[in-house]
Amino acid sequence: MSVQTSVKGWCPGAFKPMMSGDGLIVRVRPFHARLDRRQVLGLCDLARTYGNGFLDLTNRANLQIRGVSENGFEPLLSALNDLELLDAEPQLEARRNILVSPFWKAGDDTHRIVTDLLDALTALPDLPAKFGFAIDTGPSPLLQNASADIRVERSAEGLVVRADGAACGHAVPLDAIVDKIVELAAWFAAERQLQERRMRNLLTRVSLPQRWRTAAPLAPQTQPTPGPHPLGMILGATFGQLDAGALARVVDTSGARALRVTPWRMFVLEGASALADAHFVSAPDDPLLHADACPGAPFCASASVETRGLARALARDISRSLHVSGCAKGCARSQPAEVTLVGNAGRFDLVRQGCAWDAPEKSGLAPDDLLAEVKSH
Repeated sequence: MSVQTSVKGWCPGAFKPMMSGDGLIVRVRPFHARLDRRQVLGLCDLARTYGNGFLDLTNRANLQIRGVSENGFEPLLSALNDLELLDAEPQLEARRNILVSPFWKAGDDTHRIVTDLLDALTALPDLPAKFGFAIDTGPSPLLQNASADIRVERSAEGLVVRADGAACGHAVPLDAIVDKIVELAAWFAAERQLQERRMRNLLTRVSLPQRWRTAAPLAPQTQPTPGPHPLGMILGATFGQLDAGALARVVDTSGARALRVTPWRMFVLEGASALADAHFVSAPDDPLLHADACPGAPFCASASVETRGLARALARDISRSLHVSGCAKGCARSQPAEVTLVGNAGRFDLVRQGCAWDAPEKSGLAPDDLLAEVKSH
């Protein structure tokens, strides 16, 4: 098996990690967005043994181990395989960009579609690295703000397969869903030009055939918040960072039988009783739920500023959505925030109602001036 251990400018995976300022980033994509108890505790142990002692929960509902040395990569990969967290082949992992609504039950539509799609990965055409699928077939959509290119949702007419960027989708019976996903992916692959990597961008240039625009999905649900849930407990991870030791203790003491990941910097402890831990967000009104920040300097070579300490300090005084980015790539948040601060040569640019790559309202701000500047509007 051929493995690349130093890839820059790429979405990291388990077989294809990415080098950052603190070592390799190894991304794990949980099958069905779920890790059983053994897998959670094992992954926590691996983060402490081979990484920096933390797990990152990404906005695509994946988990990352950072700070892995090149010598430690092969033993880590072997251990992940022992935990049954790897695909049989690297090519399958590259195609398995499947975002799953986390509140599924065994045998329901979401569970069945994901299972069938996993079996059909080899039928997909060659697609860009970030091209992904959202299986979102609960009572109404939950993943509307999460990154995906082909969505499966519920409508008044049943299930629909919808191209991201189109208001409506194609009503399809359950047993034909995966075939239609493959068909729509093939249409994208045939119509796109090399620079177009996302469905939404393609639809600005090419008209989607009418049959794919006939059924509207139901109105979306409100995003869940930390607290008790019928499945167990929902907890938040500040900036998506999970202390591996703290997570192992919470899983152990709460009686949780599994962990489910979400794209909202939150996770579900399946079967857990009520609990609170200072390492995780348990209150639904915690201001840190509205703040995003990448690792920043010195952990990322692209960043010129420290990010998370600043975001934590500002979040308490800002009631609006906040994004602190170490550079203009904006890896921590793809959606606009009401306030975005972007590192630039050791200082900050200020963007309002936008993303890290948008034109700033002000530039060259020192950290000590940020709170007054942000609160001035």
